Amino acid sequence: MTYELPPLPFDYTALEPHVSKSTLEFHHDKHHAKYVSNYNDMVKGTDMESKSIEEVIKATYNDSSKSGLFNNAAQAWNHTFYWNCIKPSGGGKPSGALADKIAADFGSFDKFKEEFTTAASTQFGSGWAWLVLDKGTLKVTKTSNAENPIAMGMTPLLTIDVWEHAYYLDYQNKRPDYIETFISSLINWDFVAEQMKKAA
Repeated sequence: MTYELPPLPFDYTALEPHVSKSTLEFHHDKHHAKYVSNYNDMVKGTDMESKSIEEVIKATYNDSSKSGLFNNAAQAWNHTFYWNCIKPSGGGKPSGALADKIAADFGSFDKFKEEFTTAASTQFGSGWAWLVLDKGTLKVTKTSNAENPIAMGMTPLLTIDVWEHAYYLDYQNKRPDYIETFISSLINWDFVAEQMKKAA
């Protein structure tokens, strides 16, 4: 089952000044495209070819003989998910059922923001921070390299990419500034709410 590189859900200049056209061109057109290409090449002609990318991620997780396939499958999926988690004029606070759930499970939005910021800023090296639904409860978690919550039986609702290629052209080594901007100006809360509704 060929996995297509999806186009960005917004124009290359739509996130400026927070994320530049150059960053999106490198991140989507080079990095994400390469993961998708590698994944399709690796799965072709194997018993994994007929499976969905989510099934491949679950089947290859923690299998050292299939680590290359897992890494490319998960990174292809992670990036597609990440693009949907951001939008022009995003960020701020969620509303409705999602806001209520965050308040119930974290105590307040500020507490969620604190946990999410800590997870993203303390992920050593490359990786991701996530808001997930785990057995009906919202939690913040972080993963290294390509790992994602699907492989661990959790439902991803939101992610921030903290690989350097996600922010280095715009923020250099100032990952905290990128994280703050992501929360204040980029999060697509409508998408996050939609993921929670689907998981219910």
